[in-house]
Amino acid sequence: MAEFIILSAATGGSAQVAENLAHAAEAEGMTAEGTEALSTSIAEGGPDHHVDPSLFGFANGTVIVSLAMLVLIIILLAKKVPAMLVGGLDRQIAGIRQQLDEAKALRAEAEALRDEYARKIADAEKTAAEMAEQANHEAEVIVAQARVDADELVNRRAKMAQDKIAAAERAAVNEVRARAAVAAADAASTLIADRLGPDADRALVNRTIAGIGRLN
Repeated sequence: MAEFIILSAATGGSAQVAENLAHAAEAEGMTAEGTEALSTSIAEGGPDHHVDPSLFGFANGTVIVSLAMLVLIIILLAKKVPAMLVGGLDRQIAGIRQQLDEAKALRAEAEALRDEYARKIADAEKTAAEMAEQANHEAEVIVAQARVDADELVNRRAKMAQDKIAAAERAAVNEVRARAAVAAADAASTLIADRLGPDADRALVNRTIAGIGRLN
């Protein structure tokens, strides 16, 4: 603290600062001689005057700083500050490593899900293609069967029509024949009635009966 006071006084170069430093020196427990020397140095100091800081006149500033650093290092070692720092760093490293592992696991899971959905999409597309192909094949089979059935139906209808036509023709022929037979019978009856009298009819009947008797 004394070194800081001396340096501040030498830099300021004013009586007011020297007075304030005197009070500060008394508060630090400096002797009257030290205070007087400090005031004299401030009063006589100028741009070319340099005061080398010292601790009670036994050591310069470099040694003091070195000792302070050494004491600080010893205190830090005694308090196990480096170990705590290393432990904190280790914990941070472990946390970062854990986060990296979790990120890797999440990435692997995401990739697995992506691959799974890609496989599902591929399977769905394949299934859709197979279903479309099967539907096309079934449609072709249905169309072909419909054509065959239509042809068979047309053939059956044509045969039925032909059969009906043939039956109608046969019926017409039979009807014509029946009418012709009736007409012929009527004509024959009329002719026989006109040419044969009662005696001729009796003789024809007798011959017919005689012929039947011979057959028996």
